[in-house]
Amino acid sequence: MNLCAKNLTTKSPKEKRSINPAAWVPTLYFAMGMPFVVLNMVSSLMYKGMGVSDKQIAFWTSLIMLPWTLKPLWSPFLEIYKTKKFFVVLTQLLTGILFALVAFALHLPSFFAITIAIFAVIALSGATHDIAADGTYMSVLSNEEQARWIGWQGAFYNVAKIAATGGLVYLSGIFITHFGVTRAWMFIMLIIAAIMIIVGIYHYFILPSTQKAASGNPITLRQSLHELLEVFKDFFTKRHIIYYICFIILYRFAEGFVMKIVPLFLKAPRTEQGLGLNEKEIGLCYGTFGAAAFVIGSILAGYYIAWRGLQKSLFSLALVFNIPFIAYTLLAIYQPNSLWLIGTGITMEWFGYGFGFVGLSLFMMQQVAPGKHQMAHYAFASGIMNLGVMIPGMLSGLASDYLGYRHFFIFVLVCTIPALLITWFVPFTYPDTSKNNKENN
Repeated sequence: MNLCAKNLTTKSPKEKRSINPAAWVPTLYFAMGMPFVVLNMVSSLMYKGMGVSDKQIAFWTSLIMLPWTLKPLWSPFLEIYKTKKFFVVLTQLLTGILFALVAFALHLPSFFAITIAIFAVIALSGATHDIAADGTYMSVLSNEEQARWIGWQGAFYNVAKIAATGGLVYLSGIFITHFGVTRAWMFIMLIIAAIMIIVGIYHYFILPSTQKAASGNPITLRQSLHELLEVFKDFFTKRHIIYYICFIILYRFAEGFVMKIVPLFLKAPRTEQGLGLNEKEIGLCYGTFGAAAFVIGSILAGYYIAWRGLQKSLFSLALVFNIPFIAYTLLAIYQPNSLWLIGTGITMEWFGYGFGFVGLSLFMMQQVAPGKHQMAHYAFASGIMNLGVMIPGMLSGLASDYLGYRHFFIFVLVCTIPALLITWFVPFTYPDTSKNNKENN
């Protein structure tokens, strides 16, 4: 491990910056998205196929996402010890190994409890990876470069989402036909494990290193705790911070309800207000219709913000993000048989998701995170964002069971109203760094 740490910190600043962001931004955020999406969405379909109840699926697959909310508690320590690159590579390799363990645990009688426990450790590793990855992105790139690459960052984060919910889910449907449910999902988990290990090895050689490892006298626990308290104090004394926290939570609040239920809604029988799709059809809808829509939406949003400025664009981004949830309401009411119509509804929602998510990410980077503890404060913001998704996700199973899918999605549309209102009035602490916006001012 010492040799690994040494190798991760030997590049000079000139060498670090000479690496084109195209070589590492896409793969870094693909690796960030993969474990999050598998735990948050793909696992739901896996457990559904293996006979676990909807209430258990929604509750436990939401609860294990807690590390993405609590990651601010250990984010300051990542700025003290080792390098950002060290933690990126370490967590990617660890996550790969853990997914392999999940694969082999699926055959056990108590597979649900065991795999949920392993998924919880993967969540801890994945949350740590996110802190270090975002820290690398913000340390290496200027504000203007962040705006230029934010679309690609968001696109490849969600390319992982498409690859998992589209390609891997479709592949699981093929495997289920030939090998049965348990062995099919075992193969899927092993594929994910291989992907994470390969990406970790790639980043060992390619990823820029922007922080020197701690040297000299070791930092004591008391000093580390003092540093953590300083980071918390600085964060909660930022200008407009209470408003920003409410904004971050509400922006994705409706999505939190939708995220867990949509895969179950697509798979549920038509007699239960579902659409009765199988894994191959669900994977096809996500991987074909959703993939193109999301990537196009993410990339266009990056250029849209760079051209118009974040402050002028934010409400329109929130509008495009939230309004497409009406597609699922219409699908639940009319229950169309046509895969093309279902795919069109999914396409609307995924384009809106890709387009609107970029605005929130850039807002947290440029309005919430700036300051002495930039990496830790961005981790705080993203952790709060995850809380806004996790809480409604835990309640979504109960809500959909009580209301039925049709009324549930109408309820989701009502949940978009607070997000739009708070976005309309959100204040900006720092000036917009968009080139065109500066010229207009």
